[in-house]
Amino acid sequence: MQKLGTSISRKYPSLRDIPKRTQYSWLEGRRMDDGAEGLWRVHDGIYDLTDFVERHPGGREWLEMTRGTDITEAFEAHHINEGPERLLEKFRIRDAKEPRNFNLTFKEDGFYRTLKRRVREKLKTIDTVTPARLSNLYTDTLLVLTYVMAVAALVTRSYLVGSFAGIILTFSVISAHNYFHRRNNWRMYIFNLSFMNFKEWRISHALSHHLYTNSLHDLEISVAEPFLCWIPNPKVKNTIQRYVSWIYGPVIYALLYFSEFVKKLVLSKNHLALDDLIPFTVPMVMYLATGENLTTVINTWLYIILSGSFVFALIGFNASHHHSAVVHEGDAIRPNSDWGIYQMDTAMDRDDINRSHFFTLTVFGQHILHHMFPTLDHGILDKLQPEFVQTLKDFEYDFRECSWFEHIIEQHKQLARIKPRTEFKGQLKKTK
Repeated sequence: MQKLGTSISRKYPSLRDIPKRTQYSWLEGRRMDDGAEGLWRVHDGIYDLTDFVERHPGGREWLEMTRGTDITEAFEAHHINEGPERLLEKFRIRDAKEPRNFNLTFKEDGFYRTLKRRVREKLKTIDTVTPARLSNLYTDTLLVLTYVMAVAALVTRSYLVGSFAGIILTFSVISAHNYFHRRNNWRMYIFNLSFMNFKEWRISHALSHHLYTNSLHDLEISVAEPFLCWIPNPKVKNTIQRYVSWIYGPVIYALLYFSEFVKKLVLSKNHLALDDLIPFTVPMVMYLATGENLTTVINTWLYIILSGSFVFALIGFNASHHHSAVVHEGDAIRPNSDWGIYQMDTAMDRDDINRSHFFTLTVFGQHILHHMFPTLDHGILDKLQPEFVQTLKDFEYDFRECSWFEHIIEQHKQLARIKPRTEFKGQLKKTK
C-alpha cells in the first residue's frame, strides 16, 4: 500500500524506512521523489549546473551531492544577495514536468523573503568582520583548550577535569558547526573531533534538518529512533519509548559520538576517509605530551569522549525543536506555509543565551535566525534582531522564547506525546 504524504510534502520520503538508512540513502530518496529529472530543481524550473560546479563559490561539493534533487529551500536559505538568483537563470533549461513535492512557499510578500530583503540591506550597514573574527578567536581557543584539557585530565587522573575536557571538546565541535554551512575552510574539520563527520552533517543537518525541520524529511528526527521518538504517533510509540526513554535517554546521549562512528564503519560504502582519523589526534597528543602507558591514555580519552557526547546531546536535543508546543510531523500546520513561518513554528528560541556571542556560538544560540540564514557567522545574528522583530510585528507573529531548563522538561513531554494536534494554534492574525 502506498504511504500518504507528510505534513509538508505530497509524497512519503522514499527509503526513509529502510533498515540501513544513512545520509546518502536520504539523498537517493530525494532523487526518487523530487522530480529534478537528474539535474537540479529550483522552484518549478530545471537547471543544468554541470558547467558551474567547479565555479560554485560555495564549493563544488554542495552541487555534486545535490544533483538530481530539488534544492529550492537550500538555494533560498544559502543565498541572501540577489546575484545568485540572476545567475541561476542562465542555466535554466525547462519547466519541471511535475509540481514540487514540498508545499512550503517563498512568496515575494511572504515572511521569509520580506525578512531576507531587510537582512540584505542591514548587512550593507553593519560591521560583519569584527564579530566573525571574534568567532574565529573563540573557536581557535577552544580547539587549543581541547588538547590542553585532555592532557590535564590524563595528568591529574581526575574525573572532574575529564568531564570539563569533554565539555570543552563539545564546545569546540559545536563552534565548528558555524563553519560547515559555508564554503570549505579548515575550521569545519574541528567538527570531526567528535567522531562525527562534517561531510555527513552537511547532509543530515544543513540539507535535511535545517530545511525540513521536525518532519519525516528531517534526518535528525530519526537519528535516535527507535529509542528516542519525538514524532507524536500513537501507532508507533509504545510505553517504553514514551516514558522509559526518560531514564535510558542519558545513556544514548553518552554513546552518540561512538554510534555515529560505528554507523559509518558498518553502513558507509566508502568506510573511513582520512579526515575520520582526526579524533585520534587527541589521544596521540595525550600520549606524546605525557609518555603515559597507552591503556591509561585510551581510558582517559574514552571518558572524555563519553562526557563530551553526553553534553553534545544534552545541548542539541534541547536546543530549540523538541518543545512540546512546537510543530512536529503529524501536527496541523498552516496551509501553504511560508518557509520562514514554518521555521519558527517548529522551533522555540532560548531567551537565556541569545545575547551572548560565546554561548550563541557554543550551544546553538540564535537558533531560528541561524536556520533562516545559515551562512552568516553566529556573531552577526544578534545585529539582525531589529529587522527580525520588525518583520514579526508586520506579520503579527507571536514569537516564543523560553529557558533551557524549560526546553529540557518539554523535550521529555514531547517524547511522551502521542496525540498530534489537529488544529494549529497561534494563527497569524493577518499578513501585510
